Amino acid sequence: MSEEEKMDPNSWMVTFADLVMLLLTFFVLLLTMSSMDTKKLRDLMTHFRESTGVLELAGAGEVYSLGAFINKYNDTDSLLVIDQKHFLTKIKLVSSIKNLLKDLTNDITLSDDERGVSLTFHGNILFDPGKTTLRKEAYPVLDLIGEAIEGCPNDILIMGHSDNTPIEDEIYASNWELSAYRGISVLDYLLLRKGLSPSRFTVGGSGSSRPLYPNTNEKNRSLNRRVEIIFKHLKEI
Repeated sequence: MSEEEKMDPNSWMVTFADLVMLLLTFFVLLLTMSSMDTKKLRDLMTHFRESTGVLELAGAGEVYSLGAFINKYNDTDSLLVIDQKHFLTKIKLVSSIKNLLKDLTNDITLSDDERGVSLTFHGNILFDPGKTTLRKEAYPVLDLIGEAIEGCPNDILIMGHSDNTPIEDEIYASNWELSAYRGISVLDYLLLRKGLSPSRFTVGGSGSSRPLYPNTNEKNRSLNRRVEIIFKHLKEI
């Protein structure tokens, strides 16, 4: 019997099946990439907060004002990481709060999560312990934030948080109430002093229910006492 007669006439199907499998893999990859939710990818970047920070303007190498950054953030689908130390310099160098930031239990951070871009004031930067009246030193910082809010279309969420120290002041019944009134104080300043539209704002308080760190020492408790000003994600049309 000749060698040609011994060849399997169906052997070409093996190569054809490999080709079909490769094409199928390629199209599945294309479909996955086209349906990828870039906002969810941004959420994943929050796990890298301890590095240079979150929210980058992809390779731009520029330090933007807060308002300009928010608008850039709204318009891009890129994964962004920003050096917080440089980006927050303008805010942290406001003369009225420079001394407050020398206390390591006070801090200002910028982050990104499912709600939007959050500028968070930790410790006693905005309020004295147990109080809900804004410190006058905070006015220039809130003025900067007011300008950023004026310059972008995002709705704003203001959230107050406390540590787990029991309330000893008869004015406030609980940490929930204290944190809510602090959020309202920030809201009042932005509405009354800056003339911003109330329809863009939501305010609330979480008390001690959402700590960032265990309330086991004074530094952690101070960092858990915070007010978040959140530029909410724009709703997709």
